[in-house]
Amino acid sequence: MPTTWNATPAHPSAAAPDLPEIRRISTHDLNWALAEGWRDFTEKRGDLIFLGLLYPIVCFLAVLLASNAPLLPLLFPLVAGLSIAGPAVASGFYELARRREEGRDSSWWHFLDPLNGRSRTPLAMLTSGIAILFIGWLVVAYALYQATLGATQPMQVGDVFGRLFTTTEGWELIVLGNLAGAGFAVATLVLAAVSFPMVVDQPVDAATALRTSIRAARENPREMLGWGMRVAGLMLLGMIPAAIGLAVVLPWLGYATWHLYTRLVVR
Repeated sequence: MPTTWNATPAHPSAAAPDLPEIRRISTHDLNWALAEGWRDFTEKRGDLIFLGLLYPIVCFLAVLLASNAPLLPLLFPLVAGLSIAGPAVASGFYELARRREEGRDSSWWHFLDPLNGRSRTPLAMLTSGIAILFIGWLVVAYALYQATLGATQPMQVGDVFGRLFTTTEGWELIVLGNLAGAGFAVATLVLAAVSFPMVVDQPVDAATALRTSIRAARENPREMLGWGMRVAGLMLLGMIPAAIGLAVVLPWLGYATWHLYTRLVVR
């Protein structure tokens, strides 16, 4: 059933005329979105658990790809950076959550609806932007490796942890890499948290969805940071063991992100 919930939009008089109004939200709304996302997941888990399994499979393939010596420095950036692709992968879950909210049939094949309807073009544009972010992260991560550990001698499979945790260069890489990763994660959150569910929900172009997502983050900086921390924590838990937990976490977060969008944007 549709969710009935009212709140005063944030600075409605200052809203851009071509953008929807944005609500102020609270920690309660973040927890509500996660709870609603879990309800959606438990209802559809039998149909869609296999879709969640695709993510750990991709992680496993990334590990295999980067396990040889030349690509070894990209092992962690590849696995960690795959979370950047989460909003694009979850587009089908937004559609299922939307249909369930409206009381409509939400069988598993509706997962593919965004790829076949009006959402296809803006989704493709947003996904291209996410892909650029992902490539940028890999470039920065490799540059940091070359400036620290790579400046001494090439990393070998057998000495990864030793050189990371027992050398000055290793700790520099850990600190700088995590700072850079956090920057890319924040950029992804700001650009994608609202834009992807919005183009699934409404007939808007990618630029309008991006501007709305940025404005939602600007109006709710503390709450969006709190959401990002929740997402990061659940993704980390999902990596244990061997990323199998992501089969649950990814659909859950996909559904939950939809519900967060419905709280942030006046539809």
